[in-house]
Amino acid sequence: MKTDVLVIGSSAAGLVAATTSRRVYPDKSVTVITKQPKTLIPCGIPYIFGTVHSSDNDILPAEKAFEASGINVVHDEVLSIDCKAKSVQTKNEGTFEYDKLVLGTGSTPYHPDWLPGSDLKNVFTVPKDKVYLDEMQKDLSDCKRVIAIGAGFIGVELSDELKKDGKDVTLIEKLPHILGLAFDEDISIRAEELLISRGVNIITGTGVTEILGTDKVEGVKLENGETIDADAVILAMGYRPNVELAKQCNIPLNKDGFIIVDEYMRSEAPDIFAVGDCAEKRDFVTRKTSKIMLASTACAEARIAGMNLFKLSAIKTFSGTISIFATAVGNTGFGVAGLTESVARAEGFDIVTGQFEGIDRHPRTLEDTHKQYVKLIIGKESGVILGGEVAGGLSIGELTNTIGIVIQNRMSVNSLLTAQIGTHPLLT
Repeated sequence: MKTDVLVIGSSAAGLVAATTSRRVYPDKSVTVITKQPKTLIPCGIPYIFGTVHSSDNDILPAEKAFEASGINVVHDEVLSIDCKAKSVQTKNEGTFEYDKLVLGTGSTPYHPDWLPGSDLKNVFTVPKDKVYLDEMQKDLSDCKRVIAIGAGFIGVELSDELKKDGKDVTLIEKLPHILGLAFDEDISIRAEELLISRGVNIITGTGVTEILGTDKVEGVKLENGETIDADAVILAMGYRPNVELAKQCNIPLNKDGFIIVDEYMRSEAPDIFAVGDCAEKRDFVTRKTSKIMLASTACAEARIAGMNLFKLSAIKTFSGTISIFATAVGNTGFGVAGLTESVARAEGFDIVTGQFEGIDRHPRTLEDTHKQYVKLIIGKESGVILGGEVAGGLSIGELTNTIGIVIQNRMSVNSLLTAQIGTHPLLT
């Protein structure tokens, strides 16, 4: 089969790349190859185990979007890419030829093969795989004591959800505090104290040296020799780019294993683009390569690739990744955009910080009004905002995104002082 545009992967990056290319180049045929029968919403995965109850309630309506755009979808697995012949070989459907190829192959959970016991029954990772997660949820229903290793966003959110489901949950993190790679210490401590108050056992500053058990999980052993009983262990230790196909056809990767791309999301192989978790990122502020994996970033990259497949536009380029994260513990939200204070200082920026604590709605007598803490990281000489952190009610996501836009447009504190906004007691 021959197609003008071939996209491998149907998650956020693949979906947006395919629909964008179809919209910008309506005369071109677009085919998507995916091995997933249904596509999950990535950031909703932890909530399958509590709030939304089932993976069926966390489905990205990709099939409808593809159908509405006239995109051909093939449910198959790509086995190899022939860069010279400009074709791919699939497991069941044979060969597909292309003019332009977009790799949206995503990422896979890191599995520590070096950790004894990591292959026992009831040791789980958290992939974007509906079939796996359905089986995992079924197996966890019989487990009372669960240990999560790794207190990033997935570990924290899963721990909170499993605790709501009535399980005895212990979260183990080698860093001094949970969410330590995303937030400054003061925000991490707030989140940690809140999670403890919700009944999650938290152990920080130590790692796991062994998962204990004969056939299935019975507990874990810590670096200090202490053992903790458990019926299941969840490995929430980050993700790695899925670049096996790129390796097979010698598409260059950077030192961290991501596909090297330029500002148009072009790889170094002719007519091959890469977007999402498998593609190289460069921090918007520091200009250094970044390991950030976000669906929102993937969508932005995919739009750039989709628009530039057949003709380049100087104004349609990707200018760098801004780390924008948000999460919630109970009814308290935590958000961060750009550089934290600790990262900015470590990178050598001459900065000042501004902090403010107030309320998120006026008048303060309104129901559902919350205290809100905001911290901005600012270039000392330029006044340009480099980052910000927020803690407060569940509306903090909007403020976090606003800070991200401010960073992307290189706005200064002075610009904010004269910013014009609309206000309403029930809405802002």
